[in-house]
Order: sequence, then C-alpha cells, then structure tokens
Amino acid sequence: MDLVDVVLPCLDEAAALPGVLAAIPTGYRAIVVDNGSSDGSPEVAAEHGATVVHEPRRGYGAAVHTGLEHATAEIVCFLDADGSLDPGELPTLVRLVGDGHARLAVGRRIPAGRGAWPWHARAGNRVLATILRRRGLPVTDIAPIRAARRTDLLGLGVRDRAFGYPLELLIRAADAQWPVVEVDVAYRPRATGTRSKVSGSVRGTFRAVRDMAGVLR
Repeated sequence: MDLVDVVLPCLDEAAALPGVLAAIPTGYRAIVVDNGSSDGSPEVAAEHGATVVHEPRRGYGAAVHTGLEHATAEIVCFLDADGSLDPGELPTLVRLVGDGHARLAVGRRIPAGRGAWPWHARAGNRVLATILRRRGLPVTDIAPIRAARRTDLLGLGVRDRAFGYPLELLIRAADAQWPVVEVDVAYRPRATGTRSKVSGSVRGTFRAVRDMAGVLR
C-alpha cells in the first residue's frame, strides 16, 4: 500500500507523544500539528520521527485542517495525540476507504477503562450523534479517529476551525451522500500527564458542544 498520512492535532501532549508515535503503523507518516504547546511537544514529536507543523491559530479544526493541507498521501487519517486511541486501529479504517467500501471511515469509541469517557462527554456526544442520524447519517459517535481520501476531504469545504470541525465534516459528508462506515475502536484513558481540552471537564464539554451546535445553524 502507498504511504498514508496521519494528522495528529497537538496541544501540550509531550507525555503521550512517544508512545503514540511508536505505535504508528509501518508505512504511515505522522504529521503532528502543534497548536501552541508550552510543554515541548514539537521537540518531542520531532525527536520521535514525526513531521512537525505549527498552527498558531488556536482551535481543533484549525490544527486538523492545517495538517490536511500539509498532507500529500492519497489517504489521510486523523487521530488524537493523547494516547486514548490506538494507532494500530488505523489500517482497518484505511482498508475500508482503499477498497471502496467507505468514502469516510470513522471510529466508534468503546470505553476500555474506567474514566476513559466521562458521563458529560458521552451525553454531549449522544445528542449530536442523534441529530446526525436524523439527517440520514447512520453514526453513533463523533469520534476523533477517521480516514478518507485527501482530495475528497478538501472538496467538502469544511469551514469550522474550532471543535465543530468533526461534526461539520460529517454533516457535509451526509449532504454529499457519502457512504460512511463506523468501526468499533477501543477508547482508553489518556496518557498520564496529559489533560483533555474537551472531556476533562464539564466546561470543556459544554464549549465543544457549543461549537458543534454552531455548525447546525
């Protein structure tokens, strides 16, 4: 298989990056998009073989989209850099896209440990997934692990640059009638020494849901 790019948005994930990057499958290139870290994340990423890109505009969507623009592989994956998701799951998603079974393959998180997915984050996710199903897209999760062809993703024209990015991507995929396939993936507690910007607090979850709700207007 040709090279696959893996975009990892990153904000203060130095403690998690060594393990995450070591688990990137052979033939996959890690592109770590640093979003203003103060803990040395860019240096750690570079030391462990990742291509490092800097995105000064704060926001999950800004980091993800900048990584997409820097990718050159035909198929691009997205993965959080916090250690909660196993890079070893990516080839399953890539195969679905490469074989034509999906135009967008996304993960469906299955908690693999206590505290992996706090109640407030699950509740917000459930509400948003319900809205998507009503729009005709059969998904149950707005997960940060996915794969698609680079040109397809750029063609969708996703505009949100905050936490609404993944929801807008799914909405535009639904409107374009893309075949979207969900795959179960293990969702683990974050690496020790890192803190979630979304699920780590009720406030963080509220901010993410607010951003996502904004793309529904």
